[in-house]
Amino acid sequence: MNTNSEPRRARTMAEMAEKMGSMFAGFESPFKPYEPLPTDVIITPFAKCGTTWLQQIFHTLRTRGATDYDDISRVVPWLEVSARLGIDVNAPQQAAPRGFKSHLSFTDIPKGAKYILSMRDPRDALVSMYRFMEGWFLEPGAVSLEAFARANYVNDPDKGYWGHLRSWWDVRDNPNVLMLSYEAMNADPTLTIKRVAEFCNISLDDELLAITLKHSSLPYMLENKHQFDDHMFVELSESVAGIPKGSDSAKVREGKVGGHAKVLSPELIAILDDIWASQITARYGFKTYQDMAAAL
Repeated sequence: MNTNSEPRRARTMAEMAEKMGSMFAGFESPFKPYEPLPTDVIITPFAKCGTTWLQQIFHTLRTRGATDYDDISRVVPWLEVSARLGIDVNAPQQAAPRGFKSHLSFTDIPKGAKYILSMRDPRDALVSMYRFMEGWFLEPGAVSLEAFARANYVNDPDKGYWGHLRSWWDVRDNPNVLMLSYEAMNADPTLTIKRVAEFCNISLDDELLAITLKHSSLPYMLENKHQFDDHMFVELSESVAGIPKGSDSAKVREGKVGGHAKVLSPELIAILDDIWASQITARYGFKTYQDMAAAL
């Protein structure tokens, strides 16, 4: 990617793939590969399925509400990109246990740690991802939602969201895996916090529960959204991938459950439902996402 040319956002999915690929082209890490500790916690949902929310719950629990950070991914580092951002993932962290973010499947993730993930309706995750990328890597209005969906959710259903979900579902009963659903997290934040604290061996009292409920609430995270906008990665995209300055990369949005119904066309919903049938129903018997989430 020629960063000396005029900065511009992608106008096609092919250009977006080129820009994203340039973020790591030719980069050699100065750090040792990640070495998991058995107490490490890796938060690893598929993209736009509750990752930042879980990062904030986890960090609040282990620090009793510390807010002295500029970017949540500085204190709960993103394994796949931290070296590129100058962060040594093997270094001590602000509090124990160490925590990390990832979007890797169980197949690909480093083994030897503990893992938390939330699953989410793929149709809602798709809409959230599209809105996240439009205005950052994608020029607003240049690529339709349906074109984005076909490139990321439809054309290679063995991978992406579907492969990620299958890989973690197959190990959901592993004692080192805590699998949640985004919808259940919305419905009962208190239970979510209790389950995360217990899984991470963090002692939870009434005061810490109240702090965590407040700091992981939508109003609080919206008010402090600058801490959750991945601006370290945004600045890298501006310098390496030729993205114009001023991108809106805020990750904290409304987070509505079922909002896709007002956005996706009936044709695209039918395509996604067909993929669900071939990738999930055929293997596990769950006719819908809601059936699978309820089984958790």
